[in-house]
Amino acid sequence: MTTIYLVRHAEAEGNLYRRIHGWYNALVTDNGFAQIQRLAQRFQDIPVDAVWSSDLYRTMTTARAVYEPKGLELHTDPQLRELNFGTWEDRPWGEVYQHEAEEIARFNASDPTWQAPEGENLAQVGERLLRAVTRIAQENPGKTVAVFSHGTAIRQLLANVHGLSPQQWGSLGHSENTAVSCLEFDGTRFTVKFQDDDSHLPQELTTLGKQLWWKQGGKARDVNLWFRPIRWEEEQELYLEARHEAWVSTHGPDVPFDGEGFLSDARLHLSRTPWGVTLALADRDVVGVLQLDPERYSQDNAGYIPFCYVNPQRREQNLGVQLIGQAVAFYRPLGRDKLRLRCAPYNDRAQHFYHKYGFVKIGDEAGGRVPLEILEKYIGYER
Repeated sequence: MTTIYLVRHAEAEGNLYRRIHGWYNALVTDNGFAQIQRLAQRFQDIPVDAVWSSDLYRTMTTARAVYEPKGLELHTDPQLRELNFGTWEDRPWGEVYQHEAEEIARFNASDPTWQAPEGENLAQVGERLLRAVTRIAQENPGKTVAVFSHGTAIRQLLANVHGLSPQQWGSLGHSENTAVSCLEFDGTRFTVKFQDDDSHLPQELTTLGKQLWWKQGGKARDVNLWFRPIRWEEEQELYLEARHEAWVSTHGPDVPFDGEGFLSDARLHLSRTPWGVTLALADRDVVGVLQLDPERYSQDNAGYIPFCYVNPQRREQNLGVQLIGQAVAFYRPLGRDKLRLRCAPYNDRAQHFYHKYGFVKIGDEAGGRVPLEILEKYIGYER
């Protein structure tokens, strides 16, 4: 009898930034690394003979929990990848909800007729993963193998193993990051000993446990943002109001506000990219502003964020991290491996937020009207 431990990857950027990541090569988050530590503890006393992973960064990184402590080689196979989302890759979930509501509803309902545009359907990813895991089991008779893959791919594999009809796919639950399923293979077929077990994770390290749709059984939806370039002639006053509110709330009303200077900078950044001033929207409501300047700090291979703002009435909804995700999505294809921004040292709320999501101080801004620290976040794959 061959034993297969099937493990979903740790929390990754798509989970945190609320973006669609199938074949997109996302990084693991800080919370994900904490999950990996707990996963390593879980497998500490479990004998494992071989470790396989998809060839994506988030699964290979999660697999370290098993292969490194046990001194094993990591084998990779692209057939263990997540569903290929085609032209949906790295788009915000909120954008698809806004513009392709019927299609995303079909995906969420596990509609067997749904197919990602220029990508795969659910049957294809399930069959692909079943073939790959069957081959691994056949090549390791009588052994124990850990296989690291992805949420939808594992879900569809389990649907096949359980013999569910396509109309029953929606009855399967969703697995937590680093959740473990255990299969046994007798040389012909798989049986499930247990599935989607996340008992190694305390509540504070869960991913789904913090999401509204999960806590309310799909009866509510989290706020998933989408983004568009500002329509400058129509909406520059909106930008200026956001700048003014951020300035006064940070520096107080007695420090002069240079509105024309901010407008001039915005026009410069818009001349460099249409995304120079980006609006963040929840459904049709503008909830934030993200300003991007691809020129400043480019010599350091860094992407600069001059302004990252969430409306005061939305600041308790933890939406700011999705703006950081949009900045990553803009700068990473340009080859940048760092994000950089400036923050007043006495802006406690912003300092806490940026440090929570991986920014560290690298210096002080010289010559400004107010004191500013330069903060940086690494977004590359390897240091």
